[in-house]
Amino acid sequence: MSSLTPPPVPMELHAVNRRKLCDSLRLHLSSSDRTLDGFVLLQGGEEKNRYCTDHAELFRQESYFAYLFGVREPDFYGAIDIGSGKSILFIPRLPEDYAVWLGEIKPVSHFKETYMVDMVFYVDEIVQVLSEHFKGSGKPLLYLLHGLNTDSGNLSKPASFEGIEKFETDLTTLHPILAECRVIKSSLELQLLQFANDISSEAHVEVMRRVKPGMKEYQMESMFLHHTYMYGGCRHCSYTCICATGDNSAVLHYGHAAAPNDRTFEDGDLALLDMGGEYHFYASDITCSFPVNGKFTSDQSLIYNAVLDAHNSVISAMKPGVNWVDMHKLAERIILESLKKGSILTGDVEEMMVERLGAVFMPHGLGHFMGIDTHDTGGYPMGVERPKEPGLKSLRTARDLLEGMVITVEPGCYFIKALLVPAMENGKTSKFFNRERIERFKNIGGVRIESDLVVTANGCKNMTNVPRETWEIEAVMAGAPWPPVTTGNNTTTK
Repeated sequence: MSSLTPPPVPMELHAVNRRKLCDSLRLHLSSSDRTLDGFVLLQGGEEKNRYCTDHAELFRQESYFAYLFGVREPDFYGAIDIGSGKSILFIPRLPEDYAVWLGEIKPVSHFKETYMVDMVFYVDEIVQVLSEHFKGSGKPLLYLLHGLNTDSGNLSKPASFEGIEKFETDLTTLHPILAECRVIKSSLELQLLQFANDISSEAHVEVMRRVKPGMKEYQMESMFLHHTYMYGGCRHCSYTCICATGDNSAVLHYGHAAAPNDRTFEDGDLALLDMGGEYHFYASDITCSFPVNGKFTSDQSLIYNAVLDAHNSVISAMKPGVNWVDMHKLAERIILESLKKGSILTGDVEEMMVERLGAVFMPHGLGHFMGIDTHDTGGYPMGVERPKEPGLKSLRTARDLLEGMVITVEPGCYFIKALLVPAMENGKTSKFFNRERIERFKNIGGVRIESDLVVTANGCKNMTNVPRETWEIEAVMAGAPWPPVTTGNNTTTK
């Protein structure tokens, strides 16, 4: 069961996003003495079949289009008149037999009302409508979306349609401005992100309660997906679920087709579950690590608390103006200090930092922007360079924090053979390792703890609500309530 109800989605959210884009574009164009005549034009996502079959894959809207228009259906176009701010949707003209197989063919008035836009026409009317509404001289000007996604290395697809040669097109202006608009979240966006976190936090706790040695990893995935869909209306997941146990928890992106969450886990294993539901396009990204039998061993506690201390220290230090590379290094330092206290490492921690030993145990970045995409846009705008050192080069942003950013905090500590063996054989780093202790801990796999944070004026707010302390996890897995029950002046999960 769940105490949560999916909230209504205010289409005003997307109207706010459009106004934000128009304001940013007008400022940019005015500062460079350019006319405000012209249109932003985006092409929405297209429905695709599975290879050569007639099986239509479950459609999910292209993220930039979702940000500006909130449209669920495929094959739309959307335009914004930069000067007036007026919005136009262009919908596909559906064949008559659509009504037989797929449901009622909605009139244009339905989409105007549903998506709170100023005008709606058909896709085959794009040329005529935009030409008639253009206020400037010469060919109408279209600002199209074309630019690099710094996480994937892929380019966004500019809109294309029959008759586009009748327009002037600008492929460079829009992308950096729109990507930056997505970095700072509005209050309406934060409400949806919070619900995605609430239902996903609840689902993680439900999985914790029901896990037993002897189950399959995919059963944990199934429980999570069921809970977020059944009680949260999350038809989509924010990303492929990572349900790793034992050695698999050292595989950073486990859960893909070649490693499909299919191991039978055993008494004594640690589980690392990285899963997040998506609600009206907005993501959550939460990782919990816990023993499948409900009780931490002393060795498991050592690694888990090293990561938890890093997680909590970063959250305590976060505020506007703090640099994310510095936060990553803070997490690394705390984990290395904990490993030294546990006699897994030996030597000077500052020297370890210089030799980038932290990247051996945490090769991924500390966290990433999150919003309509799990790895959201804006990590490396013009002028922000990606670090080149091991570990740091995996950071998805190197920016200073700003109020309104949403970013994950996800330190981890892993025993990855492909990284440990070379480091233990390297002349500069071999001296730091206690080989006997490494041998003892290598089968733990890895621990990651991930929460979703919004940067506030004076610090940050954690949107994720799951058990984090070892005693909290053990209590919840034994049947204690979560969130903790408050009685009088005492709060307890026991």
